[in-house]
Amino acid sequence: MGLTKQYLRYIPAGNFNIIASTDCNVVFLTLEGQEGRYVGVAACEDIIIWDMRLGERALVLPGDKYEVTQLASSPDKRFLAAGYSDGTVKVFNLKSGENVTSFSGHRGAITCLTYDEDGHRLASGAKDTDIIIWDVVAEAGLHRLTGHKGIVTQVRFLNKYNVLVSGSKDTFVKFWDLDTSHCFKTLVGHRSEVWGLTLVKEDKYLVTGCGDSELRVWSIVSKDSAAADSENVDKVVPDTEGFVTGEEGGDLDGISPLQCKKAGSVLRSGRGRVTSLTSDNTGQVIGCHGTDGLVELFHFCSDQDANNRFKKRQRKERKKAANLEEAVSNQQQQEMGLKDEVRRLASVKVTDSKVKSVDIVMGRGEELRVALTLNSNCVELYSLHVSMKEAESRCLRKISGQGHHSEVRSVAFSSDNLAIVSASAESIKMWNRPSLACLRTVQTDYVLTSCFVPGDRHVLVGLKSGHMLIVDIVSGDVLEDVPAHSSELWSIYLMPDQRGCVSGGSDATVKFWQFELINDPNNTESKAKVLSVLHTRTLKLEENVLCVRISPNNRLIAVALLDSTVQIFFVDTLKFFISLYGHKLPVLCMDISSDSTLIATGSADRNVKIWGLDFGDCHRSLFAHDDSVTGLQFVPRTHQFFTCGKDGRVKQWDADSFDKIITLQAHHGEARSLAVSPNGQYVVSCGSDRVLRLFERSAEPLVLEDEAEEEREALDNEALVTGEETTVPGHIGLNLPSKKTVGSEKAAEQLLECLEICRDFRAKLDEYNEQVKAAESKKKKPPPPPQPPALMVAYQASTPEDFLIEILQRIRSSTEVDTNYINKDKIAGIVRFTTALVTGICFSDLEEALLLLPFTSVCELLGQLPALLDRGHQTELVCRTMIFLFRVHHSPIVNNQALLPIVGKLQQLAINRVTSSGKVLTLLVFCLLQDMVGYNLHGLQFLQRELEAKEGIQLFRDATLEKKNKDRQKKKKERVAKRALMML
Repeated sequence: MGLTKQYLRYIPAGNFNIIASTDCNVVFLTLEGQEGRYVGVAACEDIIIWDMRLGERALVLPGDKYEVTQLASSPDKRFLAAGYSDGTVKVFNLKSGENVTSFSGHRGAITCLTYDEDGHRLASGAKDTDIIIWDVVAEAGLHRLTGHKGIVTQVRFLNKYNVLVSGSKDTFVKFWDLDTSHCFKTLVGHRSEVWGLTLVKEDKYLVTGCGDSELRVWSIVSKDSAAADSENVDKVVPDTEGFVTGEEGGDLDGISPLQCKKAGSVLRSGRGRVTSLTSDNTGQVIGCHGTDGLVELFHFCSDQDANNRFKKRQRKERKKAANLEEAVSNQQQQEMGLKDEVRRLASVKVTDSKVKSVDIVMGRGEELRVALTLNSNCVELYSLHVSMKEAESRCLRKISGQGHHSEVRSVAFSSDNLAIVSASAESIKMWNRPSLACLRTVQTDYVLTSCFVPGDRHVLVGLKSGHMLIVDIVSGDVLEDVPAHSSELWSIYLMPDQRGCVSGGSDATVKFWQFELINDPNNTESKAKVLSVLHTRTLKLEENVLCVRISPNNRLIAVALLDSTVQIFFVDTLKFFISLYGHKLPVLCMDISSDSTLIATGSADRNVKIWGLDFGDCHRSLFAHDDSVTGLQFVPRTHQFFTCGKDGRVKQWDADSFDKIITLQAHHGEARSLAVSPNGQYVVSCGSDRVLRLFERSAEPLVLEDEAEEEREALDNEALVTGEETTVPGHIGLNLPSKKTVGSEKAAEQLLECLEICRDFRAKLDEYNEQVKAAESKKKKPPPPPQPPALMVAYQASTPEDFLIEILQRIRSSTEVDTNYINKDKIAGIVRFTTALVTGICFSDLEEALLLLPFTSVCELLGQLPALLDRGHQTELVCRTMIFLFRVHHSPIVNNQALLPIVGKLQQLAINRVTSSGKVLTLLVFCLLQDMVGYNLHGLQFLQRELEAKEGIQLFRDATLEKKNKDRQKKKKERVAKRALMML
């Protein structure tokens, strides 16, 4: 290999300006035993835990390249689950800050997360309309629940039952029986998307919110309680076809563990749809907000308080009764309802922004704390006393100064490389580059461009109104507001001699300005001089000016126009020199190299063109980004330059060889601008995700061939991760709670390679044994034994059995119990883990890899398992592999006469090994080895409905229900008559 030109790699050096992402929720966390003080928010791919008392970051949980979309805290407050935009779920230990578990099973971004009461299970919903139940103890998936036709917006576990409630954009709320992974009830009373749901009063009520101003309240009662007290809950009977009927929807009574009926509604004051709906840790207070800045709070009183309010309301209504008939009619209507149980609390109002997410927690003395994230990159904490009447909410802390309230449009470095200035629609901020701390904030109008003045004490700011501001960074004052242009001021650039600047705007003019010191007009007594600018010359053009640059030798000025051309003039005479044309869309950014020989232009046509300044010839046109190129700047004293685009990426290029050096996955969204430090050591970029990302040049060399190979491999890996359901012939719709990933596909390739190597090596061993026997019969010296293949030697395996068990061990499989999660009931956690292991529901890369094997390889693998069981090494892993293969390929295995002896041998060996090892794996292992014969309850119910529709008859269930309904109505009439007699 010949010599290659090496570069130094730029690596991420920190993120700043982001306080809270708007696409993720906020959660209260408990650190150091203090509740209501710390909140967790997403900051793009990172998670920030803010100390709301001190207004500082308490902990930062770093992430990878995908955005955090959902957060959920465990009931014991020790772990934090985070869902990402690629469909993965990670669990972090809040004490150590480490990622302890990762789950991969969704094919879309995570939209909701929730723990069960014990913290042993985690439910996740995503944009792929599926719900997956994860076992955080066994670190594996338990169930994949499919049935929703829209994005899943919220999921909640019921504490008293093994039931999950889910809401979706398909307007349905579904109840799932987790014992059978079946939806037994659907609520259809919503006219638009269900955006949120929550459970209150120990799962007595289910509150749902959709696109209207009504919060629907549903009462949840167990089947036994409904039979004993039938006047409170009316049974919902499905029609003969089994479709949902009424607002409550369908109810499969044969398997339904509970019943649900609409109890009433609570009207909201906010506008727009319900954005989120949450409840506190006690389940007594719910908070909801819409698309405005109003957060409404409702308190569900205890049964005793509700009864007292009901009696008080009764007495008031009796006093209003004018005669006996009115009293009787009022008495008939007087029943305890939601207006006796629900009390409206004081709302939290945010005037200058919109609420994006809310979380509430009940503290000591019935003090309710409300945490909010706003679309203005802020986090706020409010306090409210629930027990006090007419109590108003008060703001305890607002974290807003550590970042811009809107997206950053411009960034610039100071001449000493120690300060960074950023500008947005409402302010400019100065940052300390080593500490990434905000030093100064100056309120301005909408800023489009900015740059430091020589001396680094002042900043020139170009506004959308066309004015140019001179800002004193030290004092934080605007020294002068210069009406430079009549419309947008798009570009400000310093003169090479550092004595002035040039500006270009949408009024089709380029103006030259000279720096000067004048007396302070605001303080006539002081003799101190302040900076000002003096207009010297104007260059008038025919089109709007989008960007202006001056060559470092102060000879030429380049102007990018709206007609997609770049015109170059002489600086001294302003005479036209040459025009650069070739872009199909306007040039948005450009820069000139430090030796004044090259000019690079970036356009909205997604291309970057490199031109020579001597003759204006185009050296090369590069397809740079997948969207418009928004930023471009050369590295000082080199021909390397950086670009950024609306595809969110930052790329480094070599203008001599026209090679792309490296691609930095910078922003989630559009990248607006970038700046390179004067020493070329740092690069900072800004984007629509409101994150300022700093990159630093390291001492690590970068070889273009290696970098290109890594990018190709990453693209191949992304193409491999289809996320589609793995299908097996004869087993359509396995619906596993996992996802086909690069790891599973590589594991399948390793298994196939291992089987092939073992087959060839066994053939050599058989040939060697025959040669040994022949040599012994002829009394000759036997030949040397065959050497193991190189791959077996690399894995330190001397026999095919050792090699196979080594490959199986290296495939990621969740078979280790994490005792940190089993904090309440260790026996229950281990038993549930073991059951999942034995029944084949503990899916990971191992199971996905086994699914990808062809049946011929499955037969070959089954033939090698008896030798592994006979050795007694890794019995659990071998049994797990064997059971899963039997479960998936049961029919072809049973019908294959050659495999039946192997199956019998495996059964006997498994029984002996598992029994002798004393494991918890008992009869559950072997029931799967027998014939899978049984009856399907849901299938029988379907046949029942078909028979009812065909014959026009009602079976026993419907007959008994009719009798119960008649008895219920009869008893109700008798109670009403008794009440009327008592009043008389």
